[in-house]
Amino acid sequence: MSSYIKDLLQTHPGKNFDLHDAHLNTQMVRVLKTIGYDRVYTRASGPYLYDNQGNEYLDLLSGFGVFALGRNHPEVVQALRDVLDAELPDLVQMDVSLLSGLLAEALLKHCPPNLSKMFFCNSGAEANEAAIKFARYTTQREKIVYCEHGFHGLTLGALSLNGEEVFREGFGPLLPGCVAVPFDNLPALENALKNQDVAAFIFEPVQGKGVNIPSDSYLPEAAKLCRKYGTLLVADEVQTGLGRTGKFWAVEHWGVEPDMILMAKALSGGFVPVGAVAMTARIMDAVFNRMDRAVVHGSTFSKNNMAMAAGLATLKVIEEEKLVENAAKIGGEIVEGMRAMIPKYDFLKQVRGKGLMIAVEFGSPDGLLRKAAFAGLEAANKGLFSQTITIPLFKNHRILSQVAGHGMNVVKFLPPLVVTEKDRDWILRAMDQVIGDTQEVGGAIKDLGKNLISHALKQKAGA
Repeated sequence: MSSYIKDLLQTHPGKNFDLHDAHLNTQMVRVLKTIGYDRVYTRASGPYLYDNQGNEYLDLLSGFGVFALGRNHPEVVQALRDVLDAELPDLVQMDVSLLSGLLAEALLKHCPPNLSKMFFCNSGAEANEAAIKFARYTTQREKIVYCEHGFHGLTLGALSLNGEEVFREGFGPLLPGCVAVPFDNLPALENALKNQDVAAFIFEPVQGKGVNIPSDSYLPEAAKLCRKYGTLLVADEVQTGLGRTGKFWAVEHWGVEPDMILMAKALSGGFVPVGAVAMTARIMDAVFNRMDRAVVHGSTFSKNNMAMAAGLATLKVIEEEKLVENAAKIGGEIVEGMRAMIPKYDFLKQVRGKGLMIAVEFGSPDGLLRKAAFAGLEAANKGLFSQTITIPLFKNHRILSQVAGHGMNVVKFLPPLVVTEKDRDWILRAMDQVIGDTQEVGGAIKDLGKNLISHALKQKAGA
């Protein structure tokens, strides 16, 4: 680390929240302070965070899925150092770089055989933007079909495919020709496709908002419908890809071969923003069909050497450390361990997941007092009960987690793929205690619930 950055860190210890309050998102600072997440982290290694008091936390957010390898993996750190030490020419633009070619080759080895071309960008949202453009140009159709409750990014085109109104409100008008259908509903999908005017069906194999898993027949039959009506099948694997669900791509669970696979998040080990689109040669050749169209779509920083090297190192680690297999094993054990708690706790309704993409769903209990307490939280703000899980999980057990989506009582876990059996046991012990505490209406749910309701009502009053 340069002395300049060292000096800045040493002369501004603990100023994170003051600086953000003054110059960045004040509301985010208020949220973190309200729920007690206002820690000052000073170090990170693998799946663990460490605060300025030396406390260790287990991170089950992994940067919304970015840190599949955990933080600061030495293999990726070394790859980045190698690039800097080599003084390579970078982003020459009127050139094609070696590292981007090598990463494309390495990624395509993991893709279905029908995908033979790659396009690099900087994020999952950019990958979705590219897919919209590529699908429209290839098919010469305008419409894009997406699923309700889906999430594809927050830039304007990607936002137009966003199935949650909380993200869309006030940002319209959005991209025309975008049509929502219910997830896991084949008749609705066929009805949207049957006029043969849809360029692409863009979907998450497992929906991130809620961790919604389709029935076994849905994606294979959706692929058949797309072929029948001439629509491109586009799998958004930005969150599910690179081993997250216990397969390298989530579509492998159902034997589906999309026309495009979108990826980002975990691809660079969390160090450098990077995204990509794997596609058929037909799509690449349609879009970039003449020499004067060689630069018809691109992204200035997309193939920078740091991102490409980080991607190559990430793939190497995933393969050598067998992280896809670890995600399937540890994730399955966490799901089964929490399912075993369902008969014990009437707030706990369902545990679902694929690999290390896990959802724990809560609902109204049977007991009269607990039912009334649950109803009081829901009346103040829908989905508020889930905070009686995530907040004590953090405060009492130092486990960082999140609610799976707006207005839902679903807690979501996206652990790094490097979590161990020790971490599995940590999670299960903590969840057993936290859920058990909610059963006592006079305890955790009363004290924490009163505080949450107070804040929720203040927010409603100020809205």
